[in-house]
Amino acid sequence: MTAAASRSLRPDRDFALLFVVMLTIAGGNTALQSVLPALGRSLKVPDSAVAAAFSVSALLWVLAAPFWANRSDRHGRRAMILLGMGGFALSLAICGICLAAGINGWIGGTTAFVCFIGGRLLYGTFGAAAPPAVQALVAGRTTRAERTKALTLLGSAFGLGTILGPAIAPYLLLGSIGGVEIGLAGPAFIFALFGLCVWIAVLRMLPDDRTRPGDSPHDDYHGAANAYPSIGGQSSGASIAAATESHSEPVGYTDPRIRSWMIAGLVMGHGQAMTGQAIGFLVIDRLHVAPALALQPTGLVLMMGAGAALLVQWGIIPNLNLRPRTMMLTGLVFAAMGCALTGLATSLYSIACAYALASVGFGFTRPAFTAGASLAVGHNAQGSVAGKVTSVNGAAFVLGPSIGVGLYELQHSLPYLLAGAAMLTLFVYVWSNVRVEQ
Repeated sequence: MTAAASRSLRPDRDFALLFVVMLTIAGGNTALQSVLPALGRSLKVPDSAVAAAFSVSALLWVLAAPFWANRSDRHGRRAMILLGMGGFALSLAICGICLAAGINGWIGGTTAFVCFIGGRLLYGTFGAAAPPAVQALVAGRTTRAERTKALTLLGSAFGLGTILGPAIAPYLLLGSIGGVEIGLAGPAFIFALFGLCVWIAVLRMLPDDRTRPGDSPHDDYHGAANAYPSIGGQSSGASIAAATESHSEPVGYTDPRIRSWMIAGLVMGHGQAMTGQAIGFLVIDRLHVAPALALQPTGLVLMMGAGAALLVQWGIIPNLNLRPRTMMLTGLVFAAMGCALTGLATSLYSIACAYALASVGFGFTRPAFTAGASLAVGHNAQGSVAGKVTSVNGAAFVLGPSIGVGLYELQHSLPYLLAGAAMLTLFVYVWSNVRVEQ
């Protein structure tokens, strides 16, 4: 970044704009996730096809995020943010058009979903470009004392998005426009329009940070790949550590120091992804409501779950002096109970309370996974371990949703009861394999 560009910054305005970028990406993705079960049922496509749409998107996100994080060092942070927001807005517009075509009967439901998956591939490929560039831009414009606090606040945008997306999605349904029924495709169009507005704001308001001939290269602060923004996938802080710490000592997934934590994170993450993705279908079937009428109760359940997890991460954990092992064990107990009770719940109140209880448990286990892996290694390995944690968190949302919905198609309680059993099994594993001093 040039000295002239640095002097022209307006930190408060720029940070607010970057915060909105992160919030929009998370909110738009989770809003679409919250309405898709109802859309799938309305278009009469298999539930597993709905989960597959997000699994393929998450897979591409996991693969593309490290590539874009490195590329922003050469092509500028602003350019990568524009690419990510452009991919986000365009993919949602394509998804909305495909879904509207299916709703109006122009194409079959299966064809509509195949086209929808194409739009999701675009999001997974290019949407991942924005978060690491946003991180790097903030890191390069803050002092060492301010950096962690600023990046933590920035990361909270993903958590807020997981609440706001499902919360406002039921109010974004559109009626007939020009004789074309929009209905459940409304959230996709609204967030596409909002994403376009954010893209224009970034283009007009954020200073160009590309290096020019004779300028010094970009700063030494690099953004890190973020885990896929998904329902139940609140930030664990790993990407912040990966962006601020040294990578001088590479650490593998099977390194004896962190192996137990990697296994715990993978199992716990899959349990969370399985249960979160199937919840929309559970609400429709247990409450016996039409798909279009299920959006508000589904949004309420998801909002309570996300709020419960964030309450733990932002309110309870900072005030308790709990070690990672204790947090993990405590969280697994709550998660096991909550998952099992969600599978057995039959009313909106019981589903919401049980899902919130499970989310409290996962609210403990995600930061415990991050902190435990971090404390297991020395300072020089922090960046490498944080990158591993982020990739494990993201990997859980590649297969987890499809596994959960596949089990749900076999028996509605199965993904929740199996997740609860997995959390109890993981409790025994952590108790036996993770040392008390960690």
